[in-house]
Amino acid sequence: MGKLVLYGLDPSPPVRACLLTLKALNLPYEYKVVNLMAKEHLSEEYLKKNPQHTVPTLEEDGHLIWDSHAIMAYLVSKYGKDDSLYPKDLLKRAVVDQRMYFEAGVLFQGGLRNITAPLFFRNQTQIPQHQIDSIVESYGFLESFLKNNKYMAGDHLTIADFSIVTSVTSLVAFAEIDQSKFPKLSAWLKSLQSLPFYEEANGAGAKQLVAMVKSKNLTIVP
Repeated sequence: MGKLVLYGLDPSPPVRACLLTLKALNLPYEYKVVNLMAKEHLSEEYLKKNPQHTVPTLEEDGHLIWDSHAIMAYLVSKYGKDDSLYPKDLLKRAVVDQRMYFEAGVLFQGGLRNITAPLFFRNQTQIPQHQIDSIVESYGFLESFLKNNKYMAGDHLTIADFSIVTSVTSLVAFAEIDQSKFPKLSAWLKSLQSLPFYEEANGAGAKQLVAMVKSKNLTIVP
């Protein structure tokens, strides 16, 4: 096994998704913090590793991978004792992939990043109501994913759950989950929170991000 180095910072949902995967696989790794607010991701050294200057980035013996979904799939495919976290069965894998694409496009980019990037980097504290409404709508989609399943992609835990839980526990900074409207989503979240490595890998970082959001004087506008 090569030496694994993960570059990132705890408040980042994609970084936390990779941390959950590393912990679930019980893999040793080195964690190097990249401070986005200090623009460390734009340094010449980091740009050589990841020209897209995003976090996370995974380095293994000189090989570099970025995008949390690609990193998680790589780690499970290479180091998983079985394929339960990322099934080899193509139909089951397609469901996992679909859920992760949903997280990437709807929850993270469409929901979270469209608010947090202007908030943290341009101090834009006015948030249109339609963006909050979109977050709540996305909770409805997640509830439907869980209609006949305990987890997001079936009856057992997968990297789709790791991906989605990191965004959901960040989006609650803007729209809490109404347990009466989304009972399955609420139950799923509690089940993820019961994982022995959850708090270290995701809970603490999610709380940091929520606190950063709450420290801003946010205003919801029509």
